[in-house]
Amino acid sequence: MSGKLHTAMLAGATAMLLASTAPAWVHPHVFAEARLDVMVNADQTVKSLRHLWRFDDLFSSTVLMEFDKNSDLKLDDAELKEVSDTVQASLAEFGYFQIVTLNGKDVEMKPPAQLMANYEDNQLIILFESEPKAPLKLDGKIGFGVYDPTFYTAIDFVEDENMSVADLPSTCTRSVIRPDPDEALAQNQSTLTEAFFNDPAGTDMSKIFATRLELNCPAKG
Repeated sequence: MSGKLHTAMLAGATAMLLASTAPAWVHPHVFAEARLDVMVNADQTVKSLRHLWRFDDLFSSTVLMEFDKNSDLKLDDAELKEVSDTVQASLAEFGYFQIVTLNGKDVEMKPPAQLMANYEDNQLIILFESEPKAPLKLDGKIGFGVYDPTFYTAIDFVEDENMSVADLPSTCTRSVIRPDPDEALAQNQSTLTEAFFNDPAGTDMSKIFATRLELNCPAKG
């Protein structure tokens, strides 16, 4: 793989997850529609997060041109494996852009065992599944979201139903939060530094704009 290709793919891969509510001064270059499915165990712990990202035609065609080694205008299994390996290596440094919290505290996630790439209907599709590093009980407020610290890619959960929970206990409630950028800035004014306003891509504060799924489950005594 050429250095130019790896750099281009790295830039795209490290920018895959950003809520579509980016600040007005930020201009994403890559667009994707996403789905997030939270899987729940019988003991009311989180089993895994299943991610699916479907990229825009322009970015997808760029990936096709870069990875189509035999120039047959499609990506075979070996070429898709190279795409998935490149994306996985790039995302690993940033925790796969997942936000998982329990009562406001970050929850550590295991890296996915495998990332899969498909190319269907002229669109690149990325799928992966990750699990909490320690048992994560549905107890209190649990949040799930995605964000891109580079502000490079806009990812859109088109419908609230695209952030779903399988087997959600009846005692829990589910809501999808789509932050208003101006309100998010105002609410976090005291914690935002000059560096954020000068170069928001150099900070991790882009997470305040991320669309997120929140579960509220009564705390168990």
